[in-house]
Amino acid sequence: MPSDESVFSAAVGILYVTCPLIFLYLQFCTVPYGRHARPGWGPPLPPAAAWFLIESPTIWLTLLLLPHGRHLSHPLALAIISPFLLHYLNRTVVYPIRLLRSGTKAGFPLSVAAVGFCFNLLNAYAQTRSVTHYAHYPPAGDVGCRVPVGMAVNVSSDLALLRLKNTAGGGYKVPEGGWFELVACPNYMGEAAEWLGWAVAASTPAALAFFLYTCANLFPRASSHRRWYLQNFGHRYPPSRKSIIPFVF
Repeated sequence: MPSDESVFSAAVGILYVTCPLIFLYLQFCTVPYGRHARPGWGPPLPPAAAWFLIESPTIWLTLLLLPHGRHLSHPLALAIISPFLLHYLNRTVVYPIRLLRSGTKAGFPLSVAAVGFCFNLLNAYAQTRSVTHYAHYPPAGDVGCRVPVGMAVNVSSDLALLRLKNTAGGGYKVPEGGWFELVACPNYMGEAAEWLGWAVAASTPAALAFFLYTCANLFPRASSHRRWYLQNFGHRYPPSRKSIIPFVF
């Protein structure tokens, strides 16, 4: 039976290998959920149930693994794993509840949800074992402001989009105000900034791999969102808005 260390190394390696693969794949295929939903990807799930399924391993697997970390009592390990859990508590519980209340109707393919579930199994294992067991910590450290600021942008932008769906009867409108004046997907921008800050704070290969995967996944989808807005709203959508990085991309 392989040791935990070999399993951990393999998990981190898989994260790095999948980054360029997923980035290349998403140049040619937009994953079919949300505004990009289309038939042919298997039976649909209600969006709230799908997101709960996808994100749930980051809660239950992380909590199962925590007691087995040799650094569990280290204050820096606790400071780093806490925002990870807080982010995914929002994604696993709070966000699905808000989806239910928003009246979102587009189905979420079971096949896509299954892939997301498997990724989060892998990532929750890699990040939790990295932070609480395999990392090397100095006597003190600082998580920094990037994580809470990034999370605030991510959550507030998600909320703004859900409010728009409420006013549009479950459909879509051109978002306005705040970061939406600069980019099509400030929620993705905030999430990328959040995991950049987390990777800097954790300073582990696993955390860096997670940040790179986040970018490989979200940057192409942000571009797809921007194209969708331009195609569906035409001149009503400001062409000066970038996809995910203000004034750049």
